[in-house]
Amino acid sequence: MTYAETTDYLFSKLPMYQRVGASAYKANLNNTINLLAELNNPEKKFKSIHVAGTNGKGSTSHMLASVFQTAGYKTGLYTSPHLKDFRERIKINGICIPEQIVVDFVEKNQALFDDIKPSFFEMTAALAFDYFAKEQVDIAIIEVGMGGRLDSTNVITPLLSVITNIGLDHTQFLGDTLEKIAAEKAGIIKPKVPVIIGETNEKTAPVFLEIAKQNHSEIVFADQHFVETHGRASLHVDCDLQGIYQKKNIQTALAAVFSVKNQFEYLSESAIKKGLANVVKNTGLMGRWQIVGEKPLIVCDTGHNEDGIKQILQQIEQTPHRHLHAVFGVVNDKDVTTILSLLPKNATYYFCKANLPRALNEKDLQEQAQKFGLQGDAFPTVHEALETAKKSAHADDLIWVGGSTFVVADIL
Repeated sequence: MTYAETTDYLFSKLPMYQRVGASAYKANLNNTINLLAELNNPEKKFKSIHVAGTNGKGSTSHMLASVFQTAGYKTGLYTSPHLKDFRERIKINGICIPEQIVVDFVEKNQALFDDIKPSFFEMTAALAFDYFAKEQVDIAIIEVGMGGRLDSTNVITPLLSVITNIGLDHTQFLGDTLEKIAAEKAGIIKPKVPVIIGETNEKTAPVFLEIAKQNHSEIVFADQHFVETHGRASLHVDCDLQGIYQKKNIQTALAAVFSVKNQFEYLSESAIKKGLANVVKNTGLMGRWQIVGEKPLIVCDTGHNEDGIKQILQQIEQTPHRHLHAVFGVVNDKDVTTILSLLPKNATYYFCKANLPRALNEKDLQEQAQKFGLQGDAFPTVHEALETAKKSAHADDLIWVGGSTFVVADIL
């Protein structure tokens, strides 16, 4: 098979949450455990840090990878979803897994897939772990796909578990309260493995404290830790990731690095600072308040749940502009009413449908948005919506592209 044929096979044959939603979700670890057993348990052959959370887990994972890479460690990075190319999910030192390795892995294990019938994500996690073991990485930063307790990545025993924050997202799988979601994400806490919590929240903190106690795991709340131990001065590091929301992620990443620093002799202060200053350059992270055009300023951001949208709107308020144009689309299993209720009414909207089966129809989105006083035309593709916005916008305006990771993927 060619690489294109291999990815076609993966996208079409294996149930893929990114495309079809709920039907691809497996609420247990059986397939992953069986797959990895057949591959001689590669997940046990490298050190790792496990990162969960509603928002910020991708940025935090990339920050950590950049720091370890800068310190001279061979660093694996496993994240999801991808924006342009499947291989973005699996990197070593910022370089995507080679096409040939993906092809060889799928060809070699096709009979195994036919037997076990894994989901797309289960297969991808197995590929990542197999690749990192064979390449003998010094450390791998492993981002949770969804939740924690039942996520395919939750077969590792890491040096450290990190949970960035808790918000309402994927409630049909993880529960409809912050406490229930926290319990699912806290499922990555392992016996005697320390855990960093990014943000203190009075509803979720007791859940984390209790589960950490049951596991005899040392727990640190990053936002409290820095005020208590260093004062606020310690946060004066430069980071090339734009967006005011990154301050919280920087705090979480720093707390994580300091937690494992004594196990990595080359994790110097200069490597930490340099790593955080060059996250995009080192890891290739895209879609986080990413500027993709000037005059008018065009920015895309993958934030897509209530907390993520609130942070983006805060950023928009702080960005000088004459008028806001929003190229906006969502997937059909999100609570779109909450998000629509947050959006500014004095903007011009270009409602669109991302190129995947799970995307909400642009006319349905437009209809629902009108109930919240949001006005704009509907477009069958993200590209048409953006081109129309560009023609309509004044040089001093701001065009924001977002609402879904997949809307951003379409323009990138």
